[in-house]
Amino acid sequence: MGKFLKRLLLKEDPNVYQVKDAHLSQVLTVKDFLALGVGTIVSTSIFTLPGVVAATHAGPAVVISFLLAAVVAGLVAFAYAEMSSVMPFAGSAYSWINVIFGEFFAWIAGWALLAEYFIAVAFVASGISANFRGLVEPLGVNFPKQLANAFGTEGGVIDLVAMIVVLLVAILLSRGISGVARVENLLVVLKVLAIILFVIVGMTALHKANYFPFIPKYHQNADGSAFGGWQGIYAGISAIFLSYIGFDSIAANSAEAKDPQKTMPRGILGSLLIAVVLFVVVSLVIVGMFKYTNYANNAEPIGWALRQSGHPIVATVVQTIAVVGMFTALIGMMLAGSRLLYSFGRDGMLPKWLGKLNKDKLPNNATLTLSTIGIVIGALFPFAFLAQLISAGTLIAFMFVSIGIYALRSREGKDLPKPGFKMPFYPVLPALAFLGAFVVFWGLGNDAKMYAILWFFIGLIIYFAYGIKHSYLGKKNKEN
Repeated sequence: MGKFLKRLLLKEDPNVYQVKDAHLSQVLTVKDFLALGVGTIVSTSIFTLPGVVAATHAGPAVVISFLLAAVVAGLVAFAYAEMSSVMPFAGSAYSWINVIFGEFFAWIAGWALLAEYFIAVAFVASGISANFRGLVEPLGVNFPKQLANAFGTEGGVIDLVAMIVVLLVAILLSRGISGVARVENLLVVLKVLAIILFVIVGMTALHKANYFPFIPKYHQNADGSAFGGWQGIYAGISAIFLSYIGFDSIAANSAEAKDPQKTMPRGILGSLLIAVVLFVVVSLVIVGMFKYTNYANNAEPIGWALRQSGHPIVATVVQTIAVVGMFTALIGMMLAGSRLLYSFGRDGMLPKWLGKLNKDKLPNNATLTLSTIGIVIGALFPFAFLAQLISAGTLIAFMFVSIGIYALRSREGKDLPKPGFKMPFYPVLPALAFLGAFVVFWGLGNDAKMYAILWFFIGLIIYFAYGIKHSYLGKKNKEN
């Protein structure tokens, strides 16, 4: 038993990752990471969640839910910033935990993140599809149900637009990271301008009465979830946290950063700060324009609020840019997911061809695999079934990274480099980051926890049936 446990806790030598990942092109700057982070975090959710969460959980206090969720995300982001400045390896949390805690825990964390990326690709693609179809319907362009919905959902066979956008982004990624960064930077600027336009126009239609009562009286919704009071704010935090998790996609690409000790902390913390400001301002404006009850079951609250306040042209402009801007989140998730799959292949945890780079030093086998699985998930499963897995899996990885700071500190300046950024108020903040992620996880619905357990059970089967036998770390240990 002791030998088996020792095998599970085998740790990777960080120099091995440094050598393997050196083949990737180090071209991304702070500006690129800020665009990647803002593009991934400020995605579909900023155009929907402020209104939806206000209507279903928090009322005008949705602003408090966004701020508290941001505090938890910020604490974890501090840990991510230190980790990525010390270990700028592809695969982020998976690679870090392999160095700090060992292979088995690394697999658990990496498998959790893989759920986020697979499902997020399907989610964002279906979001682009739904918004695109909504924009072209007034022009008389209608997609048949078979080509507009996931298999078995409202007569659907496959979401054709979602499939096409995933393929388009996969082609873009296969052409090189520099080209991707240029497209991402442009789209993010457009998306932020659209949000600012909404805020400026929306502020002309605010009504003081809509902010009161700021924290509505508590009651239970028909589905058993909380509305109003601090219970509703807490339920709102767990629903909203999905919005902030995109900053981990920056860390997944740290092996392609220029001067990662400075670039990574600035990219991670800077993009999260920009995102928090945008989310809070949009929340304040949208609940001030109309009573929060108007946003119940409203799939496009921002567009609706602009049209109802007499700004149909602005609504069309904002929604059009929103559709284009959603590509930034798809690019970010596919970029991060492909680097994680590459890391699994690099280490022999999944078939080694996933860890192969082409002549242009790009992990295109991993990109193709991620795209294919994303298309299959989006085609076969309605998003309502899968969405909760995103937050559940990512929060588990966040807990590992937060607690990992304690193990990291004792090795900095010894077998690991000195960090370009240190998590402040050590040793208190790592514990608070861990507890914050755990509290948000606990607030998720029972379905989310059940799906997470099922996903981890599948992951354990793959690890013990394949990963532990083919792992390069295990083979190296046998040779020694």
